[in-house]
Amino acid sequence: MIQNVLIVGAGSAGLLAALTLKKRIPSLTVRILRDPKLGTIGVGEGTTPNLSSLLFETLGIPRKTFYQLARPTWKLGIRFLWGPRGRFDYTFAPQLDSWWGDLPRPNGYYCTDEFRSTDLPSALMEQGHVFPRQPNGCPEVQAWHSFHIENEHFVSMLESLARDAGIAILDGNMVDAERSDDGIRSILLSDGQRLEADLFIDCSGFRSELLGKALETPFLSFDRTLFCDRAVVGGWDRESEPILPYTTAEQMSTGWCWRIEHEHRIHRGYVYCSDMISDEAAESEFRRSNPKVGPTRIVRFRSGCYRKTWVGNVVAFGNAAGFVEPLEATALMVISLHIQSLVDVLHACGQNPTPSVREIYNELTHPTWLGIRDFLGLHYQPNTALDTPFWRRCREETDLSNIHELLDFYAENGPTGLSRYRLPASHTQNDFGIEGYLVMLVGMQVAYQNRHQPTSQEWTTWQQHRAAHISQARQGLTVKEALAYVRHPAWEWNADRKHSTPS
Repeated sequence: MIQNVLIVGAGSAGLLAALTLKKRIPSLTVRILRDPKLGTIGVGEGTTPNLSSLLFETLGIPRKTFYQLARPTWKLGIRFLWGPRGRFDYTFAPQLDSWWGDLPRPNGYYCTDEFRSTDLPSALMEQGHVFPRQPNGCPEVQAWHSFHIENEHFVSMLESLARDAGIAILDGNMVDAERSDDGIRSILLSDGQRLEADLFIDCSGFRSELLGKALETPFLSFDRTLFCDRAVVGGWDRESEPILPYTTAEQMSTGWCWRIEHEHRIHRGYVYCSDMISDEAAESEFRRSNPKVGPTRIVRFRSGCYRKTWVGNVVAFGNAAGFVEPLEATALMVISLHIQSLVDVLHACGQNPTPSVREIYNELTHPTWLGIRDFLGLHYQPNTALDTPFWRRCREETDLSNIHELLDFYAENGPTGLSRYRLPASHTQNDFGIEGYLVMLVGMQVAYQNRHQPTSQEWTTWQQHRAAHISQARQGLTVKEALAYVRHPAWEWNADRKHSTPS
């Protein structure tokens, strides 16, 4: 029976795992091993909406605490400077998997020439605003958003909450792992300590100390679908630039560049394919596009995952389990999904997992990685905007065989929600759903046969809907204005009041 859990790694994955396990199974003894020499990854990070569910609903973190300690800004979606259209927005609300009752076809059929302000979040993005304004002037903070978070602030908040929850954080440097018939017997520290546990959770990042190194679990590479394997990252302190309420993804000669908006800093990174451009040439292109960028560093990664992420008495989360390149900011999404899956499985088996229970967990979680792989591949293969060796390779070689039925159906029928019935079941286990696929296909103007020719009255109705969104969005608040409201001492989060215990 699992009673004692040791987590190797004190980054966001390890801390979120510790907090979730302790919150949902309070009887567990949970410890975290932190290597002080590693420090915190000083990068900006975008999230998807499911992190909010984990933080606020599962863990019960008050929003006031989160905003004070994590210091996030808001993310309504991603602006793609991408494809033959040149630009389109992917929001966290349904733009295309949606149908206004006064029009005969779903929204996607009306986005042939123009794909802007199709819903309120995209209209807000267009105006550089983050939330609608209520009659009293306050922001109407909607659920269809996520966050931009600086990793250092986020980890610091989680560490404080972990200590408050009675989770021990041990400082030490792991030098070896002693194997047993069922995984890991103990881990050895450089000071001679030996740490044992019933369940080891590997959150050691790309090193994957337990799952990858100690247990030698096979790794599944995604290099037939995703060719980028390196990034040059940097940024600059914000000057007069407005805080944009979205992440930007901009195509480059040999990959793409992100822009993540923090309150006082702009974080940029060029993700590229290292066998098609040198590090020096990538940095040069990056700096030409971003003349304000300061010092940079190179981050190497491989897109893929371990074929099983629960082996014996070891479960891995975060980069220790797998990593799919930064496009769409899936890292915290996967961590949130899989941590909650583990807790559900432990509850169901009374904390006494058998080999077949572990297999169920692997069967539940492994498809998440495959779905992300294919969805990100779809960002590359249909992009006809740039005629460089990299983009030609993407068009000719990207393996999308796992979603060929969806692509064939779309080619015949266009942007209908019926496309969801041609998605593999594995692709329902993430935050994208059919909406994400429709946005990418319509956004990049992928051809389809069943074209709809709207009447003049349909176009008038369509434009009236857009105009209503635009009008409301123009009255909205900027990120800076909304932050001033939520930081005011008199500001109260209604959701916090709902979850508070009366005194």
